[in-house]
Amino acid sequence: MVGIGIYDEEVNRGDLQSLTLTRLKEAKALLRLGHGAGAYYLAGYSMECALKACIAKRTRQHDFPDRQKANEAYTHSLPALVKAAGLEDLLRAHESTDREFGENWLTTKRWSELSRYDRNISTDAAKDLLAAITDRKHGVLIWVKRCW
Repeated sequence: MVGIGIYDEEVNRGDLQSLTLTRLKEAKALLRLGHGAGAYYLAGYSMECALKACIAKRTRQHDFPDRQKANEAYTHSLPALVKAAGLEDLLRAHESTDREFGENWLTTKRWSELSRYDRNISTDAAKDLLAAITDRKHGVLIWVKRCW
């Protein structure tokens, strides 16, 4: 189990996968209600959970974690989580062969956990982020799901 969050609650890979899908549903519901800022934050947070599920998959039960790898996983930065999950080379390769995926990744990696404080994020920005994540052919989530 991986301890994440404010209360250091134990969360495992399956929990992170489930949270990914739940946060996406919540983001879509908020968007339908016209709450762009909340939708944007939760959509990006869903990707954080998805990438952390990839990291959790790479850990071995009962192994003492490497300190540097563990520290790298305790971030909200999506590019840093891609690195911590060991997916940088795969990401670059996929970007080079799928231009639309590359554009979707650019949109997705701009997300920041600091968006939770920004009440001025537009509905259009939330729509763009959700589309970049959930595109059925070129979306970031479909790519991340290959590793989780």
